[in-house]
Amino acid sequence: MIHSLKAFRSATKLGASCAFRNLNRSFSSVPLFSKTLSINSGLGAISRTSTPKIFSSAFSRTYADKVVVVPQIADSINEGTLKGWTKQVGDFVEQDEEVATIETDKVDIPVNAPASGTILAHFAEADDVVAVGQDLFKLQLGDRPEGSQDSSPKKGESSEPKPEAPQETKSKESPKQEKTESKPAPKKEEPKPASSAPVQSAPKATGSPHEQIGHRTESRVKMNRMRLRIAQRLKEAQNTAASLTTFNEVDMTNLLELRKTYKDQFEKKHGVKLGFMSAFCRASAIALQEIPAVNASIEGPNGGDTIVYRDYVDISVAVATPKGLVTPVVRNVQDMSFLDVERTIAELGTKARDNKVTIEDLTGGTFTISNGGVFGSLMGTPIINMPQTAILGMHGTKERPVAVNGKVEIRPMMYLALTYDHRLVDGREAVTFLVRVKEIIEDPRRLLLGL
Repeated sequence: MIHSLKAFRSATKLGASCAFRNLNRSFSSVPLFSKTLSINSGLGAISRTSTPKIFSSAFSRTYADKVVVVPQIADSINEGTLKGWTKQVGDFVEQDEEVATIETDKVDIPVNAPASGTILAHFAEADDVVAVGQDLFKLQLGDRPEGSQDSSPKKGESSEPKPEAPQETKSKESPKQEKTESKPAPKKEEPKPASSAPVQSAPKATGSPHEQIGHRTESRVKMNRMRLRIAQRLKEAQNTAASLTTFNEVDMTNLLELRKTYKDQFEKKHGVKLGFMSAFCRASAIALQEIPAVNASIEGPNGGDTIVYRDYVDISVAVATPKGLVTPVVRNVQDMSFLDVERTIAELGTKARDNKVTIEDLTGGTFTISNGGVFGSLMGTPIINMPQTAILGMHGTKERPVAVNGKVEIRPMMYLALTYDHRLVDGREAVTFLVRVKEIIEDPRRLLLGL
């Protein structure tokens, strides 16, 4: 018996527990781990079983506070403007749920919660400029507090308030209406006779010799960071590059016939529409490889002292968005087919219009194509997208009379404009490039034969 008790005491030391108590005795004894002992002796069996229990179920788990900083955006971007808070102080957020949005020169960057918890404080207000690594908000890590409800409506429930039942209101108001009807109706006051004194009209404004018609207003809206950056880069291009524009016109008859014949089959098989951008991207890629100066750029201090030539073609495609013009990049166009180009442009255009384009999508680019013809432009002079050397401007296709083999025919014609940096590209190279693009577009069979 004595040996059994000694063994029991030594074994129970392994199952020691820690008691967590506060002034109100809110927590109960909490064993670090459970241990089941069974000791057999002549007097019977002695057993001890402990059940693991962490905290009382009346409390939710909370851990520590975490200060979330402005995340790293890109190598070339060190700050941004806090566009607004998606979650307010006191709101509970799940892990990876968006808390705020930071507007940069190119895209909007969402700031997500690193873990689940409750927001304790904001360290910046909307429209404040915040730097990378700066404290943004404080988060109390932990589970959702009991009793709190999710602000988002559940499935099947409408977020609109339900209208009150009109029948109960009518039944309550009916006795009052009966009492009101039992009283005699008040006598109507007789209209007073018009005063004999003449009514003076309001004095007319004598400040302007012309009578003002309609309502004239004006509003002032602060430019967002993207628009400011666009303005800065456009002026930088005008002040740095020796810009010159050369023009040509292209007969779109064969390309239109090709698109008309195969566009339905192309879309049915590949799920992507066949447009003009794929043909112009492929034609530009061929011309850029034949004339590498147009695909090059000038880099270095004091406006640049080094020419960088490239054996690949990354074409920036201008896409208009509600916030401004962005130029996502289609990479390695020299190795792409019509399908690859159309699919990539469709994906980038959708991301840009949905404000989901990333910094990586906009970085780089050796040449730019801008299609103003979708808005009805007849002719224009595009501005170079620095540090690139040239940009191709497409315009609207219009039917015009042209001379074909000594005869006047009505053909669908498009004006092309190439703006280039005369510091690097001479007129001969620029005109040769544009003529090469014209030849390929007017006879798309060259793309199949490599001519």
